[in-house]
Amino acid sequence: MLVSVVIVNYNTFALTCACIDSIIRYTKGVAYEIIVVDNASTKDDASMFLQKFPDVKLVRNPENSGFAKGNNLGISRATGDMILLLNSDAYLKEDSISITANYIKNNPKAGFVSARLVYEDGKYQSNARKFRSIRNELLDLARPVLMLMSYRKRARLMLNQYFKGDFNTTCDWLSGAFLMFPRDILDKLPGQKLDERFFMYGEDHLWGYQVQAAGYGNYFLADTTAVHIANASTDPGKRQKLLQTMLKHELTIMAERKGTGLYYQFFKVIFTAKEMARYYIKVLALRLLGKQIR
Repeated sequence: MLVSVVIVNYNTFALTCACIDSIIRYTKGVAYEIIVVDNASTKDDASMFLQKFPDVKLVRNPENSGFAKGNNLGISRATGDMILLLNSDAYLKEDSISITANYIKNNPKAGFVSARLVYEDGKYQSNARKFRSIRNELLDLARPVLMLMSYRKRARLMLNQYFKGDFNTTCDWLSGAFLMFPRDILDKLPGQKLDERFFMYGEDHLWGYQVQAAGYGNYFLADTTAVHIANASTDPGKRQKLLQTMLKHELTIMAERKGTGLYYQFFKVIFTAKEMARYYIKVLALRLLGKQIR
């Protein structure tokens, strides 16, 4: 069993090096190769990766083609029977690669599998998710009612921000920051590759849907933990642009899942209003408290 670790780098040389260092330090139970795809970085010469890590496969992308295309480019150079997509701003604390690979090996219907992700302060990152729905959007607005349920029931019902990442579970989709899957599952996906229609953000949600549609399950492993730094911008302009992108992508996925009829239209109103309100609350909190709330 060989795991091909694909890391897409864009102007994150130091972070990517720390990521690679952690792979080399902790991965002992499985054979692996590391493929770094440089998406036309402008700050550092990509050849510096080879100077520091001679065994890494370096793929130079002549343009910044985004997260999905960058990963597909790396996968095209991979020789492993399992693929791990690992963000450049993530790093390991233990042999998460071997633990995840062995889980997939023992579960033939596993599609995407992820480790438990935490921020650098140790707080769980909510990387196991449910698909959005009208029901779940309304339940999210009725949090006091949900708090009357037992933790396990509430967590299994909603996942997302209600789940503490403290037990293994199935889910609808997983964060692309640490995403492992058997290579041959690509043959079951549209175009026999990871969907590239999104430049960045929301592609992991789309892939999760497509993997489920192909008859596979997506699994979250609380058995092993990795760190994903995920420093979000505090610039209001950038945050608003990100929100607009996320809203657009979420609605695209909903249209693919449910069509664009009455259900979609009702969902669009509820979802957009809720997310816009959440955005402005976070902006206000940043201004008043001087720190970002998650």
